Amino acid sequence: MPIMDWSESLRVGIDVIDEQHAKLVKLVNQLYDAMVAGKGKLVLGTVLTELIEYTVYHFNTEEELFKRHGYPDAVNHIREHNDLARTAKELKIAYESNKATVTFDTMKFLKDWLVNHIMKSDKAYAPFLKSKGEK
Repeated sequence: MPIMDWSESLRVGIDVIDEQHAKLVKLVNQLYDAMVAGKGKLVLGTVLTELIEYTVYHFNTEEELFKRHGYPDAVNHIREHNDLARTAKELKIAYESNKATVTFDTMKFLKDWLVNHIMKSDKAYAPFLKSKGEK
């Protein structure tokens, strides 16, 4: 059973972003499924790495759109990206050094951050980017 579902309410209306958000939801669910199934450190570490790498890729996509179109709140949005990227990298380092595990609290944090970020910050930029021709 997934920890979160991709739904129409998470769409921002820009295809490339929606596709990437759907993949992020899928990766969060894969990490959750591996944790619930008691998969070993290697499997969890691999999924965690993929989630982090894809998150960075997604953030780069958004930031390129901001730069291309001069999004006025880019600085604040990028700060949110940097905060999560730093937290995720710290988790990965702690996980790899056996100082942390992937727990329900970790999964809840990832889910809540992703949903809140999409619903507030990403939905805030969508009208601006759509007005610049992004579909």
